[in-house]
Parts: sequence; structure tokens; C-alpha cells
Amino acid sequence: MREIHKEGTPPKSLRFMYRSKWGLPLLRILSGRFVSKLVGKYMDGRLSKHRIKKYVKKNGIDMSEYIEEDYKSFNAFFTRRIKPELRPFDMNPHSFISPCDSKVSAYRITPHSTFEIKGYVYNTQTLLRSAELAAKYEGGLCIVFRLAVTDYHRYFYLDNCEKEDNVFIKGRLHTVQPVALDARKVFAENCREYTVMHTENFGDVTQVEVGAMMVGRISNNHGKGSFSRGEEKGKFEFGGSTIVLLIEKDKLELDEEFFANTQDGNETVVKCGERIGQKKTTKQ
Repeated sequence: MREIHKEGTPPKSLRFMYRSKWGLPLLRILSGRFVSKLVGKYMDGRLSKHRIKKYVKKNGIDMSEYIEEDYKSFNAFFTRRIKPELRPFDMNPHSFISPCDSKVSAYRITPHSTFEIKGYVYNTQTLLRSAELAAKYEGGLCIVFRLAVTDYHRYFYLDNCEKEDNVFIKGRLHTVQPVALDARKVFAENCREYTVMHTENFGDVTQVEVGAMMVGRISNNHGKGSFSRGEEKGKFEFGGSTIVLLIEKDKLELDEEFFANTQDGNETVVKCGERIGQKKTTKQ
């Protein structure tokens, strides 16, 4: 059994913004893209370097797990690379792996292309802004990987694939903490970038990277092309972030504990490269 993450009490600042009418004006300012761009520029600069030691101490980060280097900015530290041996990838072609370190929730997509998160019903068409693409995932699965600010913020290809071009959708930048998911349709409101991956073993998987409050950039490494399981796909800069995977019907058997934990209101902790399900085979 994997570790379960239970939702804690949200910080007072977030409770004020998302649960108080007086916090709404501040929320409108902080969720604007221009604020995140300004913060991103600062986090890219040398003046942000002094924040690293305090951040490591406050969050109990074990720096011995990461490749040693001289970080020139906070964002260089935030996107630090972990030692490869600490994140081995399951290379069994029938294993479905996590693309990142995260806390996972899992949902079944109804025949009407909808799924419910924290009381809000999402439509895959509004998520992707493409009715044609959304229709591919009717009856399939939606897996949400939430990266907290202390998680490893690089993400990887989950299977050998032919990848389409990235599609960027403008929006705002709400936090992805549960307090915001309770109050807003975050995944349909935030800036996000998606791509369709024609995978070797799991059909056409659409991966959506969702930006969050104070994230400088969603930084994908590649455009259209061929890529291998375990190859780095991209990274999120400063802030918590989310990856949403949409899986076609009858392509994946996700481990049942993910559905059970989600039903109980909990998230399941996973590491990148870890097997979380297997290829669904048709019985003869």
C-alpha cells in the first residue's frame, strides 16, 4: 500500500483569498499572469539566490538526494535534478508509470466526457477546448498528479511515443492546493499546455500541464517528435503545479487503490517512474 496524503488545514492567507469575499480583490490580482511573470523574473535572477538556504531548512529538503551544483538563482535550485538512481523507471512495456513525483487522484470519465473533482464537474472539452479531442476520452480515465512546492518539479515521458505539437491555453493562475479546488474550476481556468502522445502501449494519451499561482513557466523541452519512456519531457518553475493525464477507454488498468483513496477524499503519494497500473489486454 502506498502512502496516503490527507488534506490539512490550508494556510490563513489562502483561506482568506478563497473563502472570504474580502479576499476576492487580492485573489484577482495574484492569479493574474502578469504577477507570476514578475515573480518568475525575480526567481530567475541572482538576487533570489539568498532564498535557497532558508527554503531548504523550512521544508526539510534532503539535498544529498540531488546532483550537486552551484545554483545561480532560486529557479535553478527549484528545478534541481535528482540523482537518477533514486528515480528508477519501470521499463516493462506493460507497466504504466507516473510521469512525476506527486500526489495522485483518479477519476473515471463518463460517457458525456465529464469527471468530478472536489464537487465540480469538469468537461474534457472545456479542459482541452477541443470537442473532437475530448470525444476520444469518453469512458476513459482522468488521472491528476498534484505537485506540491517541495516535490521534484521535472516530469518525464510515460511511454515510447510519437508526440504532437504543444498547445498553450491562456488563463489565470490559481493555486492548485485543495482549498482552491474546493472554490474554483481551477483546471479549466488556469493557464495550461497540452499535447497528444501516440504511445506504444496505452493508445493516445493527452498530457495537460497546468500552471499555478507564482509559477514562472511551464517549460516543455520538445515540440513534435519521437521520444522514449523515461526521457525528460519538461519542468515547472517556482510554485506548485499539476499534470492531468487523459487515457482512452480500455487502454489502462489503474491500480484500484487510487480510485478508493480518491473516493475517500485522499491523495496517493507516488514517485516518477513508479508503476501505477498496467496495460489493459483484451480477453480472447
